[in-house]
Amino acid sequence: MSPANEVRKSKAERTAEAREKARLIREAQAKKDKRNKLLIGWGIVAAVVVILVVVGLVVAGNIQRNAPIADQGPTPANANAHGGVTLLANNQVAKTEPATVDAASLGDAPKTPPAEVVAPGAEAEAGKPVKVVLYVDFICPVCKDFETRYNDQLTSLRNDGKITVEYRPLGFLDSRSTTNYSSRAANAAACVANTAPEKYADYFNALYAQQPAEGSAGLSDNDLKKMASDMGVDINSCVDDKTYRPFVKFTTKEASAIGVTGTPTVFVDGKQWGKGDSAQTPFPDFLQAAIAAKG
Repeated sequence: MSPANEVRKSKAERTAEAREKARLIREAQAKKDKRNKLLIGWGIVAAVVVILVVVGLVVAGNIQRNAPIADQGPTPANANAHGGVTLLANNQVAKTEPATVDAASLGDAPKTPPAEVVAPGAEAEAGKPVKVVLYVDFICPVCKDFETRYNDQLTSLRNDGKITVEYRPLGFLDSRSTTNYSSRAANAAACVANTAPEKYADYFNALYAQQPAEGSAGLSDNDLKKMASDMGVDINSCVDDKTYRPFVKFTTKEASAIGVTGTPTVFVDGKQWGKGDSAQTPFPDFLQAAIAAKG
């Protein structure tokens, strides 16, 4: 029951109050909606900015990663001008003189592959152990299979002083990754040869043990650096600076110029295995025949 002194509002006054409350509610809702739209708008702007930054970083990374590689550059210490690192007994590496290579000085690949490829520096000097030279690519699964099959035998024969093994890593299969992995991995291996040659064989083996799938991005530069650091070798600046990418470029172009068309391509004292008379000869037999011929 209403107090006796309360003045009863007219219908018009009650209607006016209701309208005012409704107006205030609408204004509050309008302000809320406007605030939400602003927040959504700024959120979209922020998201777009983040996306643009990420895209920019990716593009910048790709530009840097895929930037043209110079034709001229140094060879690593302990590697020859044909791209080779020669392993001796007990993972020792043959010493070489410093040199500079220039890919622009090389010719193009022959239109018709030669019946017999002649690889420069692939034949052992007189009185020296049998020389095995292998052109390889670190993303090549057939190369990994070759190493799985024959690495133990090659290592044993090296340690017995019967052979030397020279690896010439190429960038043949750069197109089989999205990051030029073949050349990046070959550069990293060259960095190890230069800095810690006694670790080269271990690093070489690790690259095949952790071989990425063809068509993938491959291992990152950070992964390649960590693989070395896990062995106590610092190749960080060498990888970041792409120090031996011109060297890898030269080796790859020279291999094409002499008629190498795939990896692994294997020579034993200058004779290519798997071609001509050796086409049906298992590699161990081909190698043992060369060792026997040395007497």
